[in-house]
Amino acid sequence: MQDILRTKLHDYILHNNPDLLLTLQQEGKVNSYLREKITTVDAFLDQLQAEGKPAYIIEEACMGALTRELRPSRFNCLCSLLEEEFEADYRRLQESGILTYEVLNLMAACAHGFDAIGFTKDRETDQQLRYVLAGMIQEYLENEQ
Repeated sequence: MQDILRTKLHDYILHNNPDLLLTLQQEGKVNSYLREKITTVDAFLDQLQAEGKPAYIIEEACMGALTRELRPSRFNCLCSLLEEEFEADYRRLQESGILTYEVLNLMAACAHGFDAIGFTKDRETDQQLRYVLAGMIQEYLENEQ
């Protein structure tokens, strides 16, 4: 079960927090990070298995615990906003194969906006946050060209 959780956590980070994965790769700490994270749910995993829960329930519950601190995803927020509000730019970046790279750059450019508004699960769809980030994306895209 731990190997399954390790694979699922890696996939989750790859798709939702590629900035974290990039940092871990640069530091050579991907495997140790995944191993350490999995150990944080060992007791929970043992408890669920002792209760006779089905594997899919155990996986879902453990993944919820493992990814709690990784949510909400700034990366996914910016991808969605870019696709919805700047569709032509989104398609151009996607077709050229640099969408992930540029969204990672956008994350750095928009960090102040995220921090100033307070990016939390409750504020993930906040209109004020969307306006601030859209303005920052617009400025980034204008400076890119």
